[in-house]
Amino acid sequence: KLFLDPEMVYTCGYFTDWGNDLATAQRDKLDMICRKLRLKPGDRMLDIGSGWGALVCHAAEHYGVTALGVTLSSEQLALSRAKVAERGLADRVRIELQDFRTLEGQFDKISSIGMFEHVGIDNHGAYFSTIHRLLADGGLYLHHAITRPGKLDLRKFRKKKAEYKAITSYIFPGGELDHIGGTTDAMERNGFEIHGTEGWREHYGRTCRLWTERLYANREAAYAEAGEAKTKIWLMYLAGCALAF
Repeated sequence: KLFLDPEMVYTCGYFTDWGNDLATAQRDKLDMICRKLRLKPGDRMLDIGSGWGALVCHAAEHYGVTALGVTLSSEQLALSRAKVAERGLADRVRIELQDFRTLEGQFDKISSIGMFEHVGIDNHGAYFSTIHRLLADGGLYLHHAITRPGKLDLRKFRKKKAEYKAITSYIFPGGELDHIGGTTDAMERNGFEIHGTEGWREHYGRTCRLWTERLYANREAAYAEAGEAKTKIWLMYLAGCALAF
């Protein structure tokens, strides 16, 4: 809460105007996702790695879907369920503490927003085959993830530079980024037809800058909450990402 927007979206916003504030950019991003998924009343929607519940609530409120969000975080589960209850969405939105691979049934629309970075390249085939199993005939899947530029071969691509090692040690333990071609190849090998690919690099850079500014402005509160060392590591991480993007 010290650096995210009021909806607690922890992926990049979408800036229809570069002067927009973080809250506006994140609302526009949620709406962009819903429109790309062509959501309509009655759709059964699954959000894999549903975070703090922003997308499933937005989709149910504004597009009339019945949504299921799954997370592996008990903290996210508690806050998301409180948000669902507060907004009177309990009849349309359900949040579960569950590994998506154990889900049964099928969904008309599936989203994965900023979760793929935690899967690992060696697990991509199993990941996409599971999503394909869960997606109903004629359904749509929207995939959102950070990528790195591709290299000449996979061995060179997976070699980690010092800054990458630092991020996977201190910020996202075990995280591994793919390149765009690797992701689309894995999707096609597991039965998907690609309808569109869009790069939001500039949007992520702007989002990270706003996150950095918010956390820096609230740094004293962050020191009290998480300690000075951890706060400064996160400030360096967010500022570094703003520059890298």
